[in-house]
Amino acid sequence: MMLAGARQGAISGIRRVIATAMSRDLSAFVLPGPAVARSRGLDLAGPHLRVVGTPRHAGVLIIVGPIPEGLRDAAAVVFAQMPRPRAILALGAGDIAPLPAADVSAPLTQEGLQSGLAELRRVVAAGAFQPDAADFTAAALEVRIEYTCPMHPEIIRDEPGDCPKCGMTLVPRETSAAGHRGHGQAQTMSEMADHSGHEPKSGDSCHTDHGDTAKDAAYTCPMHPEVVSDEPGKCPKCGMTLVKAGSEGGHGHKGHGGHGGHSGHGGHSSEPVDGIEPHFMSMVELTKDQPRSSDGLQMEWIEAPFGPFFPGLPAGLHLSLTLDGDTVAGSDARSLVGMADLPGGTAMAPGQFVDHLAAMQSSPIAYRALACAAIEDAAGIAFGADDRRARAAAIERERIASHLSWLAEFGVQTGFLWLAGRAGALQLAVQGAGAAEIAALAGPIGRLIRRVQAAPLMRMRLRGIGRVGKDRVAWGPVDRARGGGSDARSDDATLKELGFGIRVRNGGDALARMMLRCDEIDQSIGLIATAGTLAAPMLADVGVVSGEGAASIETPRGAARLTVTLTDGKVTGAELKTPSTAHLALIDDLTRQRELGDALVAIGSLDLSPWEMRG
Repeated sequence: MMLAGARQGAISGIRRVIATAMSRDLSAFVLPGPAVARSRGLDLAGPHLRVVGTPRHAGVLIIVGPIPEGLRDAAAVVFAQMPRPRAILALGAGDIAPLPAADVSAPLTQEGLQSGLAELRRVVAAGAFQPDAADFTAAALEVRIEYTCPMHPEIIRDEPGDCPKCGMTLVPRETSAAGHRGHGQAQTMSEMADHSGHEPKSGDSCHTDHGDTAKDAAYTCPMHPEVVSDEPGKCPKCGMTLVKAGSEGGHGHKGHGGHGGHSGHGGHSSEPVDGIEPHFMSMVELTKDQPRSSDGLQMEWIEAPFGPFFPGLPAGLHLSLTLDGDTVAGSDARSLVGMADLPGGTAMAPGQFVDHLAAMQSSPIAYRALACAAIEDAAGIAFGADDRRARAAAIERERIASHLSWLAEFGVQTGFLWLAGRAGALQLAVQGAGAAEIAALAGPIGRLIRRVQAAPLMRMRLRGIGRVGKDRVAWGPVDRARGGGSDARSDDATLKELGFGIRVRNGGDALARMMLRCDEIDQSIGLIATAGTLAAPMLADVGVVSGEGAASIETPRGAARLTVTLTDGKVTGAELKTPSTAHLALIDDLTRQRELGDALVAIGSLDLSPWEMRG
């Protein structure tokens, strides 16, 4: 087997030593993310394996489970960004195209991870260098360079040069094969107009007489001296505000025909100035009509993408923030997974439908229980008290694991690595544990909770961040952390028998959401102890009945509601509402006019799951 990302060169001498050293100390980037790996029961903190937060620091790409269709191109980009030699370890992934074939494939189990890493070390030691190493380029990264004018975006050339309209030097920009611009490109005046709400007005009183007419004109354009007007207004070519002829920032009559020119702010200079190229335009002019940020400064806006594999943010979330300096001016967020888009048009066997909902990585037990409950309601099937208590306890166990996973990811995002490590380890211990084992873990979990709630630096970092008002739609912990009472468990007779009572916090900010989740971890441990047993939900045989059913389950992120239609024992219709779909709409409010770091913390504190959103 040839290593997918081997470095070119024969394996001999010092290269053999280097390859052997690389195989002993592997650094890995995990897809879709460490949180998904932990939810599948994988302990990545093994010997001589370092999980890193950027593909540029990784030599191994570990793929956990099948790659959702919407994440495949992004996965290829991640692999292309990794330095060579690089390798792929696929755990229960199946087809991973457009990535190259996996160097090692193994089952999606802890044993599969260990055996896969052992085999991968042999592959790296033997194949880190190859005489005929193949290259890999993600299609999404294939770009071409074109040149355009910042003032006239319609001017596009394949080679460097000057704008034929204003004489400014054309600037390069990247364009993908699909025609989309890449990062780091100059923003054109038309784009700035889109942001600021100002557009060139065709009705402005401007004309284009030349020569001596300019001497008598009162107003002219700093970028287009041929545009003159007797009245104030906007330039019809670039939309800039006209300035008085001869004033600073405009052109006097000497600016034409090579008669000396004027080199004030925003104007063309007919004579070269040391350090400033001809046709220089002041940033004061470029930004003067744009909205002011909260600090009063006016800056050029840029689009900054985060995800779908950004450390500390949910895997599969595509987030794009419009930045005005270090302040967020706008946002766009969506799921690239879209598991909440239920199959339609064809009948599904009940078991197949339950498995589809359980494939939502974040809360498989809760969504399996939801699907079973709705189908059983449609079929008129009722369970005994013991079965209902066991199901309820299994969901509470998942709530503990989910909240610990959120604490681990939140620790990564906020830089509290002790929290990331300890919460992640406890999450792995809770998953699959029985009632007695969870009781034994109550002590270590309680100590972690007390440390988290007492940490002064964490309080300082989170207080006042991402406050959600009472006027916004919110479910689950997000609502209860602002004093709300939304909790589907309130109507569950079984949980009432176990002693359930709603826990709330006031404040509505990231700190309150963290505190509430800690409270709920403690509460869920108590509910499981009272139940004394737990069992994952199993779907009853519904036969060939027809009917409609509904159910509501309080998942770790809030209430999920499902209605189903059974026709001759098949699921022929379904409608699902999930908390993450509702909370996605909160992002713009929580981030607008916030500093970038605070905005990312606010988003992370919502505990979104792209797996339970619509695509």
